[in-house]
Amino acid sequence: MKNQSFNDLLEPYDWDQVTQQIYDKGERDVIQALSKDRADLEDLKALVSPAATPYLEQMAQKSQTITQQRFGKTIRMYVPLYLSNYCSNGCVYCGFNAKNKIPRKKLTTEEVLAEANQIIKLGFKSILLVTGEDQRRCNTEYLKEIITLLNPMFDTISIEVQPMDTEDYSILKEVGLHAVYVYQETYHQKSYPDYHAFGRKRDFKYRLTTPERIAEAGVHKLGFGALLGLEEWRTEAFFIALHLSYMEKKHWQTQYSISFPRLRPHAGNFPPQFPINDTELLKLICAFRIFNPYVELTLSTRESAFYRDNLLSLGVTSMSAGSKTEPGGYVKENKELKQFEIEDARSVEEVVSAINERGYEVVWKDWDTVLA
Repeated sequence: MKNQSFNDLLEPYDWDQVTQQIYDKGERDVIQALSKDRADLEDLKALVSPAATPYLEQMAQKSQTITQQRFGKTIRMYVPLYLSNYCSNGCVYCGFNAKNKIPRKKLTTEEVLAEANQIIKLGFKSILLVTGEDQRRCNTEYLKEIITLLNPMFDTISIEVQPMDTEDYSILKEVGLHAVYVYQETYHQKSYPDYHAFGRKRDFKYRLTTPERIAEAGVHKLGFGALLGLEEWRTEAFFIALHLSYMEKKHWQTQYSISFPRLRPHAGNFPPQFPINDTELLKLICAFRIFNPYVELTLSTRESAFYRDNLLSLGVTSMSAGSKTEPGGYVKENKELKQFEIEDARSVEEVVSAINERGYEVVWKDWDTVLA
């Protein structure tokens, strides 16, 4: 494994064959998966299969127990700060698509500070910096300047930007970068070019190996996953789990986070090709918790308030609140600049109150630098 990349590991797998294996799982496989102390990849296939649907209550109970044993009754809070909506890619499912005729904006350092001060007033100590994928406007130099600027103001700073080389991540880590989130969007290599018409993001393998470059740079935590709605979610789940297992074995010092973003309305309005309903998303979250007791599982404001409130005790450990998906949105809302519409539009206070009412404690910071 030393010189092997995840791309090498992925090569022998056939998407259609894996899909069929999941649909072939039966009741006995599901019962066996639920009886184990530690599930494996075959168990994950069973838990996301149609055969697991009658066992959803048992899955939820087991997921809740495992989560409370590992994380207690806590929910970590974070908030995104959009720095720019410029993008050089042609992703058919994204409002920032370079061909979409929307106003474009990149925040100056003064505007970033104004946004940060508004976010601090809301109580957040962990911040996620987000940009469209534009290597020219939001390059390493710009991100370094912004992280350096915000480092004294927040306990942890994470980024969700274009994939970069190991040296770039190392530079950003030196000035205070804590975590990087990068989504493969879909692990279906054959259909990947259909969703990414042009731009650097069209390079499936470069994106696929990004988590390895992040870990090699020594970044404390990294998050990944797929955009649910592009391809069969059950098969995506298997490949995310395969990727997670590979990363945990090869880069065991890194912490990991998995998110489950569902495709949301946006400029361009690309409809989900393989929609996943609320019950199926619950099953997916529970299956991942049973598969991996240690990984952080995140549910963002893409989901409704009712749904988030009911899922927060069943496996999730991290949530956003009060999110704005446009640059400058915390100081002055501008719908024309948004990447997508959020579903849970409650205030931060309302989300915190809902979490506390369910007997859970809100955690505003991710970790202490003295523990590094």
